[in-house]
Amino acid sequence: MPDKNRSPKSPGLLSRIKNIFGLNIGTMLFGVLLLYMIFSAILYLTSDKVESYQVISGPLSRNETYTGLAIREESVYKADSDGYITYYAKDGNKINANGVVYGIGGSKASDNKTELTPEEMADIRNDMMSFSRSFNSSKFNNTYSFKYNLEGNILQYAGSSESGVTTLGGQKITKTDRDGIVLYSMDGYEDKSASTLTAADFDQNAYHETDLKSDGTIQSGDPVYTLITDERWSLLIPLSSKQEAKLEDRTAVRVKFLKDDMTQSGDFSIMEIDGQKYGKIDFNKGLIRYASDRFLEIELVTNTVTGLKIPLSAIVTKEAYKIPEKYLTTDPKTQKTGLMIEGSDKNGNTTSSFVPVDIYAKAEDEEAMKAAQKRAEEKKPAEGTESDAESAEAAVIPTQYLYFIDKKGFHEGDVAVCPDDQSRLTIKDIGVLEGVYCTNQGYAVFRHIELLDQNEEYAIVSKNTVYGLSRYDHIVRNADKVSEQEILY
Repeated sequence: MPDKNRSPKSPGLLSRIKNIFGLNIGTMLFGVLLLYMIFSAILYLTSDKVESYQVISGPLSRNETYTGLAIREESVYKADSDGYITYYAKDGNKINANGVVYGIGGSKASDNKTELTPEEMADIRNDMMSFSRSFNSSKFNNTYSFKYNLEGNILQYAGSSESGVTTLGGQKITKTDRDGIVLYSMDGYEDKSASTLTAADFDQNAYHETDLKSDGTIQSGDPVYTLITDERWSLLIPLSSKQEAKLEDRTAVRVKFLKDDMTQSGDFSIMEIDGQKYGKIDFNKGLIRYASDRFLEIELVTNTVTGLKIPLSAIVTKEAYKIPEKYLTTDPKTQKTGLMIEGSDKNGNTTSSFVPVDIYAKAEDEEAMKAAQKRAEEKKPAEGTESDAESAEAAVIPTQYLYFIDKKGFHEGDVAVCPDDQSRLTIKDIGVLEGVYCTNQGYAVFRHIELLDQNEEYAIVSKNTVYGLSRYDHIVRNADKVSEQEILY
């Protein structure tokens, strides 16, 4: 029979907590998990974020931009009579010598009438048929050129006076006496050259261009058009002291015109105007594209070095021990590269043990090769005892290298032993390397870089650096936020 005097079993600790707080074990676990998640979120939001960057190849994208002042050989032509004006040459187009530019008459051109001979009409029809047969829809602009040429031919057929002035239905037709580019505008720079410019001429706020086209009558002596008569032209750009120093050794530059993204090369020189330095770029082609522009926005394509492009914020420096190549050896068991480091056993006997190394960079050991060259010359036999060919062969020194290894695992003063000749090297020489943290393996690994060029934001580094970067590697953009060997993900 059960013992009636036995008291009921006392409730356990969890039961008492449950009774006090009304909780069960599931609720408690959920609460702990929630607190952990909140704590983790706070740490994430308050910690510095590590940004990743994928290495790409190419040049620096940003070159310096300038505003250039265009100087060319040009003249303004004026009307020699009063009347109604009609324009026949297209603005901004080339025109041949004896080509028709405009006509002036006592009435509007629509009121002028003339008749052509059957032979002249036949020539015009032949020109039209020839154009029709050679028409290319991809070059539709040729249609406008043909239109203006046709109008000019019609005016030519109208006949010329002894003075060379063509008349058509009472309209006096004026022709050019030279080849050139026609502009129906002027801006006061037509008589200027590079040698006569002043600093005030570069002020775009004071620049004013006058449209010469008229819808009605014109007076004798009024300017009618500007003719650019030489394909050679120049751009002048103001230079700061820094820009002057960067460009002073150049005799030619490549220019990108921001108006149409076209590029062309020109001869380059530096001149002085009113105490200010200016770059002068001389071209012998391409003028027709920019004949209507006095000021042009350009980019000097000086950053032509190509390589691997990385942000400057990714670059860090690192110290490493410099070890001559002959002291490096390979462990036959692990196939790892390392050094034989001298030590001693418990009895005081000299020993050597293999220590693996992390290699960061490789460079020619110029000092070692100079010393070897000097020793070879000292051992050179006396003149006449050896042929010139043999002597030259004896003077050839093979390339020797220095390796930059991680300081981790070594101490300054450690002694490395050469496996071949048992020579000893005290580890003490330190070199400073530039590099980045590569994250391909999920943690920060230092990789050496060789800088080729840089601007305010990016650098171009060599593609061929031993133990360096490769295209599509992932690196830390903000390198100041991490440490070497730090696990990132």
